[in-house]
Amino acid sequence: MLQPTTAAVVTRKLTMSNTTVLGAGSMGTACAWILSQRPGNRVCLWARNPDYARQIQLTRRNDRLLPNVSLPESIEVSSDGPLALKNADVVLLCIPMRGLRDALASLAPSVPTQATLVSAIKGIENASLKCPSAVLREFFPSQPVVALGGPCHAEEVVQRKPASIVAASADPGAAEQIQALMATEFLRIYANPDLFGVELGGALKNVIAIAAGICDGLGFGDNAKAALITRGLSEMVRFGTALGAESETFFGLAGLGDLVTTCNSRHSRNRFVGEELGKGIPLQTIEQSMAAVAEGVLTARSVHRIAAEHQIDMPIADQVYQVLFEGKSPWNATVELMNRPLKFESHPKSTQDN
Repeated sequence: MLQPTTAAVVTRKLTMSNTTVLGAGSMGTACAWILSQRPGNRVCLWARNPDYARQIQLTRRNDRLLPNVSLPESIEVSSDGPLALKNADVVLLCIPMRGLRDALASLAPSVPTQATLVSAIKGIENASLKCPSAVLREFFPSQPVVALGGPCHAEEVVQRKPASIVAASADPGAAEQIQALMATEFLRIYANPDLFGVELGGALKNVIAIAAGICDGLGFGDNAKAALITRGLSEMVRFGTALGAESETFFGLAGLGDLVTTCNSRHSRNRFVGEELGKGIPLQTIEQSMAAVAEGVLTARSVHRIAAEHQIDMPIADQVYQVLFEGKSPWNATVELMNRPLKFESHPKSTQDN
């Protein structure tokens, strides 16, 4: 069940010069490129498909998902898990949430016991209702875990366009080490102790971004998008705090920052899914047309279950779920949201004397 991870803090100095990136999607490729910008770093990019790995190794490009960047020769690309993970001090996971458990089942025995685990995964597992760090704890109960969150589209960061993200961990030393490892003149990284909140922010914003895309697909304007983002943030805070996350986290980079970017960016896969839904295109057709995974689709299912079990009011997320999985039309979902009972935006202060 979804809950904050409570593993013991493991504070120690790590030699973070050997990093293995698991997953050669757009974000995995971008993370490998970022890590290679620091002289002396050994970086290995692991791709599950041998042909795909071989192509990237030979051409130094990921033409399918990140075509406008050339990878330095210093980055090794491999489909051999044990070889890629050998001597790794840091293992950075960029695997879709739906494939994480299967990937760990085969790769976990090869992960060095001293390695710090870093998750760039944004989602909630459908079967277990666990965030990525909780799944990682099943396989690595005593190793430091760090989650990356915040607005950082791969397409922009590889162009050296400025970005800021957070590295979240219960282990301050591990968060600071990832800061030092990945920070560059174009990527600023803040530490955050609320790992659970950062992971929830990354998962929930994708669901709201689908709703934002629906606004675009239906031809709504700036007023609708602004209201959707604002009320979506309110749902994220309500959901997160009900489960034990810190409210402040959702007003930072991993919450509001990532939400604004994902709801508006042309790079956002989740916003794209929503836009196509708003135009009347079936979900199956949309997903078949995409080269990458839109995590918000399956996350919407997990959020729906958790909200129901904990009685958390999530009207936008609930309508997204109904559009995705129950055949509701985007227009009818909008009408239902707009016709909900009127209420105060926040609780009015009492006018009575204390």
